[in-house]
Amino acid sequence: MLVLLDRDGVINADRSDFVKSPKELVFISGSLEAVSKLNNAGHLVAIVTNQSCIGRGIITEDQLTAIHDKLQDSLRRAAAHVDAIFVAPDAPWAATQMRKPAPGMILKAMNKFNQTPDRTVLIGDSPGDLEAAFAAGCHRILVQTGKGQHTQRAGLAPHLLPVSVARDLKQAVGYVLEERF
Repeated sequence: MLVLLDRDGVINADRSDFVKSPKELVFISGSLEAVSKLNNAGHLVAIVTNQSCIGRGIITEDQLTAIHDKLQDSLRRAAAHVDAIFVAPDAPWAATQMRKPAPGMILKAMNKFNQTPDRTVLIGDSPGDLEAAFAAGCHRILVQTGKGQHTQRAGLAPHLLPVSVARDLKQAVGYVLEERF
């Protein structure tokens, strides 16, 4: 199965002012170990992340590379890895089909790993994550970390249902391992 993870609010703490440097990348408790569990179970794992901070001119692609280098190093130390990272650098006012809620990154990931929507699940914390997964036809899990509690309180659009809700990435991974989504 292909497990797609949003980054900010799912793996690491979400920041209203964006993650602008490796030192600002602070992992949510248990998230790296959760990725390791997916790896050990033989699942493909990829990150699909909007990074409008590039399109807004807040950070450069080199700075994002340094942030993702820290992410990859931290995953390795937790005996984990991601098979790919897909980034939509678009500013919201210049959105392409890659920027969630459009499904471009998800479709690209499924194509790269030769996976079908019924064998793909996205774990995210925002309505845009759920919309993108719905548009791509994949399973959806909402975590309550990051923007997740706000997303849940605001109510999920009926067309997005069913959506499984998990406390955090660790619990969401439990759902994936038990195929309860």
